[in-house]
Amino acid sequence: MDFFESQDVARRKTSLLVVYYMLAVALIIVGVYLAFAATFLGVQAKTGGETDITQLWNPLLALCVVGGTLAIVLLGSVFKIAQLSSGGESVARMLGGRPVEPHTNDPQERKVLNVVEEMAIASGIPVPPVFMMDEASINAFAAGFSTSTAVIGVTRGCVEQLSRDELQGVMAHEFSHILNGDMRLNIRLIGVLHGILIIALIGYGIVRTTAGSRHRSRSSNDKNGGNMPIVVLGIVLMAVGYIGVFFGKLIKSAVSRQREFLADASAVQFTRNPQGIGGALKKIGGFADGSRMDSSHAEEASHFFFANGLRRSFMDMMATHPPLEARIQRIDASLLADAGTVAPVAAPSPVAGAAGVSGLSSFAVAPEQVVASVGMPRAEHLDYARQLLAALPDSVNDAIRTPTGAVACVYALLQDQDDAVRARQLAGLQGQVADEVLMQMKALAGPVAALGPGGRLPLADLCVVALRGLDAAAYAGFSTCVAAMVSADEQVDLFEYALQRMLKRNLLPHFEKVAAPAIRHKSLAPLQDACSALLSSLAYWGADETGDAEQAFQAGTDALAMPLSLVALDACGLNAVDTALDAMLAASHAVRKRILDACVHCVASDNRVTVAEAELIRAIADALECPMPPLFG
Repeated sequence: MDFFESQDVARRKTSLLVVYYMLAVALIIVGVYLAFAATFLGVQAKTGGETDITQLWNPLLALCVVGGTLAIVLLGSVFKIAQLSSGGESVARMLGGRPVEPHTNDPQERKVLNVVEEMAIASGIPVPPVFMMDEASINAFAAGFSTSTAVIGVTRGCVEQLSRDELQGVMAHEFSHILNGDMRLNIRLIGVLHGILIIALIGYGIVRTTAGSRHRSRSSNDKNGGNMPIVVLGIVLMAVGYIGVFFGKLIKSAVSRQREFLADASAVQFTRNPQGIGGALKKIGGFADGSRMDSSHAEEASHFFFANGLRRSFMDMMATHPPLEARIQRIDASLLADAGTVAPVAAPSPVAGAAGVSGLSSFAVAPEQVVASVGMPRAEHLDYARQLLAALPDSVNDAIRTPTGAVACVYALLQDQDDAVRARQLAGLQGQVADEVLMQMKALAGPVAALGPGGRLPLADLCVVALRGLDAAAYAGFSTCVAAMVSADEQVDLFEYALQRMLKRNLLPHFEKVAAPAIRHKSLAPLQDACSALLSSLAYWGADETGDAEQAFQAGTDALAMPLSLVALDACGLNAVDTALDAMLAASHAVRKRILDACVHCVASDNRVTVAEAELIRAIADALECPMPPLFG
């Protein structure tokens, strides 16, 4: 199953979630109605009135119960979803996580940060913030609505008890959830389940309140037990609420169990090391604290975790995770033997043909393989990331871990090679940025340039975590300065466009409310004009002559299998590309796959892709929310 199919599967799981949700709500309404009807009959009998079983049906009461229950359930879900609207960070804090600072000196925290950075570069996504939970158990999770709002959560026990290879296997599993669209579904699941559990919470509140007032009424000569029917109502509502508990476990089990197997398999493909994740699972099975989470919110977030975070119970048949033995058996059966040991992993070999590592200025690509790599990073991508991080000078590595240093690093990436343009850029920054930033930018210019063209976008991705530490005013000033540096030479090259687009997509949701795009287009027909504008712009960007542009455009059109017309050069440009990409976000992932494939065919029509063109392809993929690993020759 490729990335695009995974997204569709996740959306189908959402449909299954809706069916279970509606069934749970219907049963809860029936239960609530019977609870109120029986309570009214009990009150009537206690006061001497006549009662009849036929009085259980009361149309007015039914209408009130249906309306009231639906309102309570929906408001409970909406409230919880709004509470988690900031994405993964809200889930991490709910579970007691604290952010791990990018500049931390704690060796255990540095270990997990380094692993996460490698995974992010290899996956083609910005480095997600890491949250540490001070629990002794071995567990982890990924949460967020998208790659821009994703976070990684990890327990202290996971970092301390696992070797680096085992920790890498766990992180590869969590990155699979990020790439496969599981996170968005998981957060929605918390909101939905809160809505169907809220009836039980109301019943508990009624019992507590009424029992307390009944105790006080005894001292006021109330010996008739007048509050007893209300207490019974509260108890019945609590019992009815357990319908929600049952369906909550059923829903989480239906959604999560198979996705855990898929994430395990993806982790093995990613790391080329089954003994890493297999060894981690084996350690959980033999560890005293296991993977159990002590957080009071562990139940509602149980489907997020790497391994089962709850105590074993009679409802284990509906657990969110398959048994450890079953997972290990699928990964590497030899690890189940008591005498089995985790073998050392061979050192990675140099990546041949990787732009930015080998220093290649251009290389050939197979468009089908490029598109197939989306959301499916492999071990060679991880080797590339490891080598790139090892090549970072200490001055650059230290700078990207603070907001000030990350800002200076981005400015250093944008410095022009032409002396006159660079002088205009510096003049534009004077008075707009602090002297400390200017000094750091000048000091970083040489080391950043030495990384080569292929290291530029990965370095910018590494800056994202620290840049999220800016306040709103500082971010606004930073965005203004970036735009000014780009426009200093009155033109925008491919790298500048790719960098601006990436920074905006991955930083803006942290400073402004950005609505998730709704999927409206399941075919290419409504996007015909957008496709023409995008492919025309790509064709002109990579061509020296009109004939070359026409050839490139035709290659993209043939791949799209859709009649398009080359747009005039003066109608193309960055605005046209931005408008086209924004429109394409409303397309299904199956449609986006075809568009991305056409873009790669267009750019690679001359059988060579420059580093700048590779950056542009990855920027387009990122804009379409299709994380693309580094491109190789």
